[in-house]
Amino acid sequence: MLKVSIITVTYNSSQTLEETVKSVLGQSYDDIEYIIIDGQSVDNTFEIIKSYGDRISKYISEKDNGIYDAMNKGVSMATGDIIGFINSDDKLNANDCVSEIAKVFQTYNCDVVYGDKIYTESNNTDKVVRYWKAGEYNKNNFKKGWMPPHLSTYIKRDFYEKYGKFRTDFKIAADYELMFRFMYKYNAKSKYLPKIIARMRAGGISNKSLKNILISNYEVYKSWRVNGFSISPFIIVRKPISKTIQFFMR
Repeated sequence: MLKVSIITVTYNSSQTLEETVKSVLGQSYDDIEYIIIDGQSVDNTFEIIKSYGDRISKYISEKDNGIYDAMNKGVSMATGDIIGFINSDDKLNANDCVSEIAKVFQTYNCDVVYGDKIYTESNNTDKVVRYWKAGEYNKNNFKKGWMPPHLSTYIKRDFYEKYGKFRTDFKIAADYELMFRFMYKYNAKSKYLPKIIARMRAGGISNKSLKNILISNYEVYKSWRVNGFSISPFIIVRKPISKTIQFFMR
């Protein structure tokens, strides 16, 4: 059985953290290492985590240099064969998600398995406002700004060891850069699982303001350049256009 490490990065999210924790601990899969990286929260995050005892495998609370620095800490602590993330405002969509992901890894001997993601209203997680259907992998889709949904993507730990972690000089789109690096540059063997893996509250950092949207799309363009590839600057426009259809899918 493959060991799966799931990492939650959190900071002052006690109002939603417990829902996230329950979605992980409620998984039917037996071999999960659950890691929580806290940015030294000042709410009751610690009390929530403490209440679950050793069901949470590893926990640290310390200052970090942003979300990707915190994610890198989690990757460094992980001992699983496979690594995935679910942040403290979000949750796994069903209790068999990890089992299904592990089954695909075992069946196809792949490096990356990804599925779909839905966005919900922030105050009503039963109300879906956007459906991110990732679709079958086509390497050329990266040229259109495509990427698999980060929180619905699980990657073998040895890929991080071979090809590095998240770039902390990227503030918003380091997840795109990492998956571009793994899947496009280093040709990770990738498999699509047509299943909703993550349920995310709308209003993430990349869409928080026009400034963040511009930074995010520039970092997508920059991802190609720092990895030694050329791409038309129009990718900055193509990526947000490609998202529009997600608001009409169900």
